[in-house]
Amino acid sequence: MNNTWENKLELFAKNVQIMKSEFVWQNVSIKRMAALLYALEGKTVDLETIRQCHNLIKQNTGAFSTFRGSMALGLATMLSLSGNPENSLSATLKVYKLLKDVKFRASYLLVVAAYRIAIQADASDYENAVMRTRAFFDGMKAKNFFYTGQDDYIFAAMLGISGLDLAEGTERIKQIYNQLKREFRNRNSVQILAQVLALGEADDSIVNRVLALRDELRTQKIKLDKAYTLPFLGIFALLPVEIETIVYKIGEAQDTLRSKKGFRTLSVSTGELLLFAASIVASDYTENIKDGVLTATLSTCIANIIIAQEAAMVAAASSSSSV
Repeated sequence: MNNTWENKLELFAKNVQIMKSEFVWQNVSIKRMAALLYALEGKTVDLETIRQCHNLIKQNTGAFSTFRGSMALGLATMLSLSGNPENSLSATLKVYKLLKDVKFRASYLLVVAAYRIAIQADASDYENAVMRTRAFFDGMKAKNFFYTGQDDYIFAAMLGISGLDLAEGTERIKQIYNQLKREFRNRNSVQILAQVLALGEADDSIVNRVLALRDELRTQKIKLDKAYTLPFLGIFALLPVEIETIVYKIGEAQDTLRSKKGFRTLSVSTGELLLFAASIVASDYTENIKDGVLTATLSTCIANIIIAQEAAMVAAASSSSSV
């Protein structure tokens, strides 16, 4: 299949229908996340491989392990796409222990952080990557205590395995955060946005581009600046594409998805729909960037944002249902 954004939309809708009647014990949002991760790779969901990976997780972790629970299907999906699930899980478990050893708290987001380090760093560099992850997290905590927490674990890991200098990187994140914090309500998401922009190593003009993109989206009544989708402003701001083109394609993708079976208003919220549309459009552009390092960075950022935001939605839904 030609991996244009239009084809990815079709594939995503198809994948959602495939996942619908499977994994009946899993949250529907997590099943849509799995469908999306496959679509971004230009692939039809492989149910059998996901099942095998889910069983692999059970065989290698205890009943109360953080690797299980409501987000286990997400990890199983990532493993199924890794090319070597057994080695990927083994490495992830090793890195997870290293992260726990340096006093990170157990959480599903830490599992994803461990997975990112496991598949993107050389095994000989795991300890250094973990120490850098801890140092970046502590550096961000020191500069922005109240808004640095477990939701920063994944991007702390990405910073840890990047080539960014620790002092310069944390200072850059704080600088961008300070420039943007008055423009958006959700300060946690602003920090993630700043992390994305720092990883993209953009110059000082990037803040103006973020705001211009936000304003143009607002004129089309597209609210990408909300908590779950705000980090995508960073992805799009880093892309060498005209703002008007980005806005048009996001709107088209959103409308197309809404017309598909399983994506009507009662099934998928506007915020989650926009998350899907933005992911697919951003993925399409990212694959065509000539800068290989930026392509890899942004592709990973897109997947991380999807996983982190879906996890947050599931956690919020679980919390509200238990009240």
